[in-house]
Amino acid sequence: MFRSFFFNRKWMHWSIFGSVLILFVTWYKVELNVKINEWFGTFYDSLQKALATPGSISMSDYSALLMTFCKIAAVAMLLSVLLDFFIKHYVFRWRTSMTDFYIENWHKVRHIEGASQRVQEDTQRFAALVEDLGVSFMQSLMTLLAFLPILWTLSFKITALPVIGHVDHALIYVAISFALAGTVALALVGVKLPGLQFNNQLVEAAYRKELVYGEDDAQRAPPATLRDLFAAVRKNNFRLYFHYMYFNIARGSYLQFGVLVPYFALGPTIVAGGLTLGAMQQIVRAFGQVESSFQYLVNSWTDIVELISVFKRLRAFERHITL
Repeated sequence: MFRSFFFNRKWMHWSIFGSVLILFVTWYKVELNVKINEWFGTFYDSLQKALATPGSISMSDYSALLMTFCKIAAVAMLLSVLLDFFIKHYVFRWRTSMTDFYIENWHKVRHIEGASQRVQEDTQRFAALVEDLGVSFMQSLMTLLAFLPILWTLSFKITALPVIGHVDHALIYVAISFALAGTVALALVGVKLPGLQFNNQLVEAAYRKELVYGEDDAQRAPPATLRDLFAAVRKNNFRLYFHYMYFNIARGSYLQFGVLVPYFALGPTIVAGGLTLGAMQQIVRAFGQVESSFQYLVNSWTDIVELISVFKRLRAFERHITL
């Protein structure tokens, strides 16, 4: 899964230099996000001033603020589109390197149940999941590095937390505590999902294999056998639906409540009039960026479960090659 791409000279220009390019562009996108966060602070302070004192801001100043946002947003959008295009090619090369390795060793694994699925479907799914999870992880890490100092500085403006009272750099601790609590809780709630996802692929592979045999052999795939195999598919899928149902309830409730957390933490300061509208917007946006970075596992749990399942199957597949 990894050495065929990262330790193969044939793919070095993609695996090494491509990775560096992705990291650089992702970092630059985060820097643009920081600029947008600063813009929101200036923009909302200007709005507050204009609404409180009519005529204090000219139309040209107001238009200049809007144009500044348009320039930053245009660059960010263009980079996002180009980066997405490049990453798709990068990941397909990764899939190609895996496929080449498996095809070269096809004679060792062709007897394994679901071998064709591993080479065709699992390599595709592995590449797609690595793309989603890898890029989002890098962006979360870089966002955290960029916005944590900003939130640390902005926390000086917070006078107190509800119930607790004054705490230095309170918003940092609130973001970390809330994200950590949610990650642990959802990990416990979704602990059965990786195993069920893995089992689901096993029963699907057994059902598909019998159907394939039945295409060429009239003695294979009798109705009774197919009904039994499909019953196993149905049973495992229904179990997955049930466990994902309560997991999604827990995850959705946690994320919805998370929208209110910064406003709840800022309550005493807002009531005391200790913030301007622009400063509040900066704090809320910075808090959201830090919190979402810490919530990487929460936001990606479904994809992580699927990646664990695919990784298990490919690892078992590769063991037959390296024997």
